[in-house]
Amino acid sequence: MPQGSGAKPPSSYVFALSDAEAETLKAVLASGNYVPMSVQFASCAAKAPQFPASVALYRSGKCVVQGKGAGDFVNFVLEPLVLAPAGRLASNSAAAAPDSNPAPRALSEESLAPHAGVDESGKGDFFGPLVVCAAYADSEIAPRLLDAGARDSKSVTSDAEALRIAERIRAVLRPSRYVLAVFPPATYNRLYAKMRSINRLLAWAHARCVEKLHEAEPGMAFAVSDQFGTEDAVRRAMRAGSAPLEIRSRVRAESDIAVAAASILAREAFLRGLSDLSERFGAALPKGATSVRAAGEALVRRCGPAALAETCKCHFRTTDQVLAATGHVREDLPPECRVAPKPQSFFRR
Repeated sequence: MPQGSGAKPPSSYVFALSDAEAETLKAVLASGNYVPMSVQFASCAAKAPQFPASVALYRSGKCVVQGKGAGDFVNFVLEPLVLAPAGRLASNSAAAAPDSNPAPRALSEESLAPHAGVDESGKGDFFGPLVVCAAYADSEIAPRLLDAGARDSKSVTSDAEALRIAERIRAVLRPSRYVLAVFPPATYNRLYAKMRSINRLLAWAHARCVEKLHEAEPGMAFAVSDQFGTEDAVRRAMRAGSAPLEIRSRVRAESDIAVAAASILAREAFLRGLSDLSERFGAALPKGATSVRAAGEALVRRCGPAALAETCKCHFRTTDQVLAATGHVREDLPPECRVAPKPQSFFRR
């Protein structure tokens, strides 16, 4: 796996989906920030401008993901929402095969160097916070993280297991060796209204977490980040005057042990944040971006449309569907939540 930014990720992925997975993908493309498109012989196709990528599902069950952001769509949408619930990952794709194992099988020289790994959770979930985490590893800590079970959180299908692994990882790292940035929906919606780009928001949050961890661990040589948007997005988001640090962005960065640990800790914080919101509003708020409309509609009927500002990511197309079903429009939401889908300190330990 390349250690710098010289290798370009694949721009095309092909998957053979089961009938159930195909139906799940159709529901995902119908519920999120996607633009329907016409593709010959495809039963369903859409543009995903936020990545950017295009997705075509053919009648044979073949799914083709193409575009500059194809890898991001696979990482953040297809794997966690379509493949992971069926107990498999992107290893059925020839394009993804070289990097398809989400769990570090051995510790590379890079993983043993003093460095940070940064990852996020909640990006594709309608309800709940966005969480970004940076975690530290070196030659002493990395083997202990591996023993604790650190791996890509998308490969952990049980929430209870993710929470157990997170507890072990926190015991290894202690508070000084990881940083969490938790953005509840209300905060997320304000930031999105200002930045108008999830990739810009992610780059900003990744950079802040890395900088804060670097303050606690000045011996860090570099940071590894999953690649999204333009390749140097996190580098450009680092503040002028901050201590110089190399940022290594790549697809499937979870193969790095520090990124894997950050992935689990971010997932834990997302699950706890979603649980807190469910308790606060007296409703079971589901994960993901499919099968969420009914919960959204019930919430609006009981608490009013302003409740969406406190519970969900309002720029999702699902918001318009929920509002329409309950007799409302975006103008009924707070100003920061009126940003429609595009046609094409919160740090804590």
